Amino acid sequence: MSWSACRDGFQCGTLSAPLDHDRPHGPAIGISVIRLPAGVPAQRIGSLMINPGGPGGSGVDVVRDVARLLPLELRARFDIVGFDPRGILRSTPLRCFDTFDQALDVLPPFPFPVTTAEENVQRAADDRLAAACARRGSPILAHMSTADAARDMDLLRRALGDPKLTYLGFSYGSMLGQTYANLFPGRVRALVVDGVLDPIAWTTGRGAEARTVPFSTRLRSDQGAQATLGEFFRLCDAARADCAFAGRADRRYAALAQRLRRQPVTVTDPETGETFRFTYQDLIGISLGALYGPGSWPDFAMFLRDLERQASATVVGRRLATVRAGLGLAAAPPEPYPNVVEGFPGVACSDSVNPRSFHAYQRAADTAERRYGYFGRLWTWASGICRPWPRGAGQDRHLGPWTARTSSPVLIVGNHYDPATRYQGAVVASRLLPNSRLLTYAGWGHTAFFSAGNFCVDQHVTTYLVTTRLPARGTVCRPAGSPFGPLEATARRQATTAAAAVLTGSALPAPVRRAVRAR
Repeated sequence: MSWSACRDGFQCGTLSAPLDHDRPHGPAIGISVIRLPAGVPAQRIGSLMINPGGPGGSGVDVVRDVARLLPLELRARFDIVGFDPRGILRSTPLRCFDTFDQALDVLPPFPFPVTTAEENVQRAADDRLAAACARRGSPILAHMSTADAARDMDLLRRALGDPKLTYLGFSYGSMLGQTYANLFPGRVRALVVDGVLDPIAWTTGRGAEARTVPFSTRLRSDQGAQATLGEFFRLCDAARADCAFAGRADRRYAALAQRLRRQPVTVTDPETGETFRFTYQDLIGISLGALYGPGSWPDFAMFLRDLERQASATVVGRRLATVRAGLGLAAAPPEPYPNVVEGFPGVACSDSVNPRSFHAYQRAADTAERRYGYFGRLWTWASGICRPWPRGAGQDRHLGPWTARTSSPVLIVGNHYDPATRYQGAVVASRLLPNSRLLTYAGWGHTAFFSAGNFCVDQHVTTYLVTTRLPARGTVCRPAGSPFGPLEATARRQATTAAAAVLTGSALPAPVRRAVRAR
């Protein structure tokens, strides 16, 4: 690769990779790469590749935003490297429309459907998006699986001159890391996955469940989100005056949800001036987003209080904008066409086996809501687009096995109360990978490294990446306090808060983005 300066000490370049790795000398695509050279060249170990999740998150953007906020030892001893996976943003992208506005126009006017009529609207929207990508998505559409990205990552490792891979993957980045570990087990130096997806649930499911249960339901993120919401209520009530929604928070939330089902409220966005109806689905979407980052919980509590009090459209809008900013999102995208609409299904639907029946999604959503509460429908319909997605996608996907013995041990990090990648995903991954170690964080939010003020996890991960020395078996890191007390106060003084927001924004699903009016 050749590199050029791209602001503030960073270097940028483009890796040439085969469109189809089965045809290494066939048509090529470009993979956009960024790096921040090691701060102490004499102590340099090699490159540390980072993937922020999604799928669809930009590794280029995240490394540009967080590289200088990483622990000093990582910045000193590694080139910090990020890349946009194939099909995403600055790499050869999947674009199914002429403009981003056209892509947004295809989406339904709600985060997820509740009524039968809304489910039919969702169905039509998914059909339109899939048809647009079938018409315009070639040739990249057929080659966007995580296995394709893992093969690109191995090419990048070689281009960087690293004998083996050092990697840190968050959220969906855990799937990329697990896939690399199973395709190239002998090329792992140090590999951390944080916020871990169960690879079997993500791809095939168990037994015949893929015929009737979508992958986003199989992951049981709805269960993880409901448990995390329960912790928000518990900690809020315990904080009393330090939490604006304290005092039987769970009952008040349920009453607020029921009220919004019957009668949405009007909200004005202070950044755009847009006035819109805020619905029950919006409440569930913004709740899920807030649960990703405990640092946003005090602001979220004030948002709930103002909604409950039926504050003015302007006041509620300001609260919503504050929560949105805390999640690392904005009302307007930084890029003219960020392809977030196509990027997620381009990867996720390529990787996974899903029902082709619309009624299977309806039944799965009904069951998930009945068994797991508020978030069952949201998480089920998050993958509704996979039902009509073009069948030619994912030609070279990896569906298992997931049990390769890597040349060096893998560090798997799981969080007890994660609203997206529940702790059980980390447990499953650690049992599948024979040469791995599970590090547990008994806290809240999506992922643990860089989680506000959680220096125990930060230290174990940093030590492992530098030395390959694992934490002791059974290690459990505990939060420094409550998000409404000392932990929150500490977090707001730390640069890690900004980094956590950037990582959160990369991992948020589309229903959350719609609920907080982030484009």
